[in-house]
Amino acid sequence: MSGEKTAKRKKRRNPNLRLVKNGETAQGKRKRRRTGRREKKEEKVRFGKAKRIGILTAVLSCLFLLLAGAYIYIINNYKVTTVHVDGNIHYTKEEITEMVMGDRFGDNSLFLSLKYRDRGIEGVPFVETMDVDIEAKDTIRITVYEKALAGYVRYLGRYVYFDKDGIVVETSEEETAGIPQVTGLAFDHVILHDALPVDKPELFEEILNITQQLSKYNLSADRIYFDAGYQVTLYFGEAKIVLGENKDINEKIMKLQHILPDLLGKSGTLDMREYSEDTKTYSFEQD
Repeated sequence: MSGEKTAKRKKRRNPNLRLVKNGETAQGKRKRRRTGRREKKEEKVRFGKAKRIGILTAVLSCLFLLLAGAYIYIINNYKVTTVHVDGNIHYTKEEITEMVMGDRFGDNSLFLSLKYRDRGIEGVPFVETMDVDIEAKDTIRITVYEKALAGYVRYLGRYVYFDKDGIVVETSEEETAGIPQVTGLAFDHVILHDALPVDKPELFEEILNITQQLSKYNLSADRIYFDAGYQVTLYFGEAKIVLGENKDINEKIMKLQHILPDLLGKSGTLDMREYSEDTKTYSFEQD
């Protein structure tokens, strides 16, 4: 019995004991385990980074193709082929179109709608502003609002244009069709954006009224002349129409529209200084 107990006692092992390889300490074993885990972790990180780069490349490629497709679609489907221009007198339709559409992508209606959204075009001589409206993908309308010019005078070889207040609006070496020349005014200098220095400034309102009345009846005078007493004479070619003082001007021009067709091509003077509603005819003295 005592022998069996002794044998069993010898078989018991200390649970706190661990087997260690020759030359290897517990600390070295823990270090080796940490190194192995780090290597596995680094392998996983390298794999994840490569995968992310591939995904990013694919996304950027798709985005590039999408943008390229959108660009081609916009260029091909928003090309302007029809341009309407309204209100232009001083400039031709071609000149106005070049001002609006002369820049890069200027023939693209989508680009124009963004460029001129809620704003007009300013800074153009003789023009107050220009509005650009997109009527369709291939059609735009340009509305020109020219400055209200009453007339022009010649000074030092240039055409000097002024408004209803006599303010010099523009000077140019070119004559503008539809704007009458005003002669008989005395002044000794011209300053842009200042009033013409004449003795009777209220004369400019009379000039503007005359030009507006002529335009109302589709009449285009070559010249408006004021004599020393500020009596008005209109020139239509070789025909002179004496209106006289600033009285009943509107009524005289209204009647003139019916008389003038018979005077065109003739040289002489039509005297309309004496006006009344009952007057049916006026004397025309040929030269």
